Amino acid sequence: MTRNHIELWHERVLLSGPERIRFWTVLRGSLLPILVWTGVACFVYFVYNPLVAVVLGGLFALSFIVGFGLRRRARHSVRCSVYGALGGVLDKSMAGF
Repeated sequence: MTRNHIELWHERVLLSGPERIRFWTVLRGSLLPILVWTGVACFVYFVYNPLVAVVLGGLFALSFIVGFGLRRRARHSVRCSVYGALGGVLDKSMAGF
């Protein structure tokens, strides 16, 4: 937690409990990485080979499965695990850009 989060907590700005987040909110927050990686996949599909795009998709799927498994092992709910794994994959994949 950051100092800002602590100050907001003391001022009662933050909610007292967990808030349900919809899937659309996760996708809307991850729109830029989705567009960038869709563009990269289309580029390698047409320029190099469709197999390269399949390998790229497989790496994303593998990262998602590992993230989902780690969250489930930490006793998160299925919904939280799916949202967290998707957001985590998209967030970490943009670190190189």
